[in-house]
Amino acid sequence: MSVVKVSEAATALPRAWSSRVLGRVGTAAVKVLRMDELPVKEERHAEPEALLVLDGTLELAVDGEAVTVGPGEMYVVAADTAHAVRPGSSGTLVIMEAEGRGGRR
Repeated sequence: MSVVKVSEAATALPRAWSSRVLGRVGTAAVKVLRMDELPVKEERHAEPEALLVLDGTLELAVDGEAVTVGPGEMYVVAADTAHAVRPGSSGTLVIMEAEGRGGRR
């Protein structure tokens, strides 16, 4: 596999909140997406997922509590935990999640 320019991959996406799989590690997919200030409805997954902010800010509501994740920071959402993106999230986000559980956003 070659070096992946993550920011360029995010910029090339057709729209915000659409994701692209950059690679796979075991059963996990590593995805990139762009955030656009708009909220995303609450969801929960059977497996945990890791959310890594490359640039910008991710504003989450996790089990009803506000969580802010800044550039260079990562938040791991535990399995079966309700979480939603609050308004104001923008920048580049990398998501690491188990494959085979359906699409995201």
